[in-house]
Parts: sequence; C-alpha cells; structure tokens
Amino acid sequence: MIKIDIIKRIGGRYGNFELKVNTAFHSNSITRIAGPSGIGKTTLLKILAGLILPDAGTITVDDKVWFDKEEKISKEVQERQIGFVFQDYALFPNMTVKAHLKYGTDDLAYINRLLEFGEMAHLENRLPKQLSGGQQQRLAILRALSTKPKLLLLDEPFAALDAELKLRFINKLIPLLAEQKTTVIFASHHDNEFGEHSGYVFNFKSYGN
Repeated sequence: MIKIDIIKRIGGRYGNFELKVNTAFHSNSITRIAGPSGIGKTTLLKILAGLILPDAGTITVDDKVWFDKEEKISKEVQERQIGFVFQDYALFPNMTVKAHLKYGTDDLAYINRLLEFGEMAHLENRLPKQLSGGQQQRLAILRALSTKPKLLLLDEPFAALDAELKLRFINKLIPLLAEQKTTVIFASHHDNEFGEHSGYVFNFKSYGN
C-alpha cells in the first residue's frame, strides 16, 4: 500500500495553489490519476518518484517511510525502485534503442524479450531521432521496464500509439506487470487506457483538493 498525505505549493493554469493529496494506492494494481490539465497530475507522479519534494506531509510505501517533512526523511530517487515514463520521453539522443535498455539491465535475454515485446527488435540499432513518435514512446516504456521497477509511473503513456498498436502493447504489458508484481500509477485523460485492468481511479475533482 502506498499512503500519501502531502501538501505542495505549485503554479499552473489555475494560478498558484496548494496541491493537497491524502489518499492510498493499492500495491500490485493499476491506478489512473484523472483530472484536467494543469491540476497537478504530473506533479504528483514526480513527488512519488522523489523528483519533487512536498512542502509538508508524509509518504509511506509498504510501511516504509519514503518522505517525512518533519522528520527530515527523503528517500533518494535511486532507492525507490521506480520506473518513470515522462510525457516528453526523456530519451538519450546519443544512445541506440538497445543501449537504452542496457542502461537499465545487463540481462541480455530480458533485453531481447523487451525488444520483441515492444515490436522493436528490428530497430535496436537506431537512435531516437530515427524513430517515430510512437516508437519513441514505446522505447521510453521499455526503458522504464528494463529495471523491473516495483513502482511504474506513467504520464500519458500511450498518447502517440494508434488504437490497434496500443491494444497489442497493453495486452502484452499486463501479464509482465503481474509477473513482476509491479504497481502502476499513471496519469491520463482517457478513461480506458488499460481497459478492465485499470481497477482504480484517483480523481482531482478541483485544484487544491
């Protein structure tokens, strides 16, 4: 169980406001964060990753403290065992597809499995600039999976994929997540990204709540 009770002062399309979140996310499950643009979905993902620190509050994961403002505890990003897929993918421009995956693991069999899984084996020697937007997005997801993260954070993860490819990709992704017991929290404007597998939804009903 991921328990989060935090306050973060941020600015967005709604002006400056306090992002207040007090909720829990189920482990080994898929949860969608819903809400309009600029309301704090990406900020919440970055807070969970440790890339942004709250101004107050606590975060615990499976009863282990990741953040406690009063106790001055903040677990390092590298210690959180997270995978993060950013909206802009954040790929390394000078690294090939395969090199991106080698960055996360030395397990060649697993790398090849991910390449087949993402339908990118024939692209393993290409650089990001030689890939389409959808291919770059798939690579970003595969790179995040390469470390076998316990927590996978996805920000609009399938926006660049057409409907048919997205369905194929998700149908292969779900068993892998179950096999590795990965908790997934993702931000999306779409209701059915993971279909019936997305069992939980966390809604930002209004900013500051």
